[in-house]
Amino acid sequence: MVVATLPLSQFSHHNNSFTKNLSKPYYQLKVEKLPGSDLSLEIWQLPSPATPHLKNPKRVAGIKGRNFALIEHRLLRQLKQIDIDLTKLQRGKIKDFDLDEEQALRMGLMFRVLAPMRNRENMRCCAEGIEVMGKEEAAYWLGMAMHRKNPRRVLMALRCLLTDKNVS
Repeated sequence: MVVATLPLSQFSHHNNSFTKNLSKPYYQLKVEKLPGSDLSLEIWQLPSPATPHLKNPKRVAGIKGRNFALIEHRLLRQLKQIDIDLTKLQRGKIKDFDLDEEQALRMGLMFRVLAPMRNRENMRCCAEGIEVMGKEEAAYWLGMAMHRKNPRRVLMALRCLLTDKNVS
């Protein structure tokens, strides 16, 4: 498994938010406007006192293209609730937004689960299931997907649970 890292200098507002709350993990949403009207979204976890094992920024998840387009309305609604506006982005520029832990966990999990999927109905079921998850459940699944030897198996198990019609 390859873990992407970037130098801290590429992350804006890190020092300001760093001093605000030292007891919580620190997450950032990086948004890039691609050619056409496409967007690329990535969640990154930044080093903080709450995560002493993390020395460099770590990519949690990302989504773009067709799969992003299928859940774009859901994400834009969630982002609007936290005053993040993606309409004024310039092509080729990357814009950073601070996220709280719960939002980052849910979005990161949604990006990881949906990125390889193709069936629209199953994607809808997974997105709805992740939206109603509690913080602890989302953290459990994302942690399993990020730190297990075979994360694809964990994500497949979650997809099966969320798309199974017999599970209520």
